[in-house]
Amino acid sequence: MIRSELIQKIADDNPHLYQRDVERIVNTIFDEITGAMAKGDRVELRGFGAFSVKKRDARVGRNPRTGETVNVEEKHVPFFKTGKLLRDRLNGNT
Repeated sequence: MIRSELIQKIADDNPHLYQRDVERIVNTIFDEITGAMAKGDRVELRGFGAFSVKKRDARVGRNPRTGETVNVEEKHVPFFKTGKLLRDRLNGNT
């Protein structure tokens, strides 16, 4: 599901809300999650999962095409850990 499909689904399920308001709500939620992660905070949505940032140390990598060694800088990557409720639903343990 992509963002526009999510917005449409929520708007269809809530006919009392305007689509532009639903779009603003969804965008605000994503912006808040992104902003919190950019500050290094953890975002937990109970029953769904937790978003966090993991640090990857600098290392020496290898260019697969040429085989030459390349220095890879330290970086921060997003990480998502599913919640127990979501895992159970995916595995049919409702």
